Amino acid sequence: MADAISGGERLHGVFISVEIDETIASDLGLAKKLEEVCPVDIFVATDEGIGIVEENLDECVLCDLCMSAAPSNSVEVVKLYE
Repeated sequence: MADAISGGERLHGVFISVEIDETIASDLGLAKKLEEVCPVDIFVATDEGIGIVEENLDECVLCDLCMSAAPSNSVEVVKLYE
């Protein structure tokens, strides 16, 4: 199986995206909570609030822990496939 290459960079087999509502994006307390609950380290608490570790997106197990930890409809895991 060939690796997808773009501009010399290896592309991950990302099948999801994570959308964070702008009203909670800077919430450091929530950022720490998301960082704690995610079993595959997609979230990171930064000085600006909630950060996404892009290289870990392909590890998502669709457990919904992030969506359960955040206010309703403020974090969404979007499947990029059918």
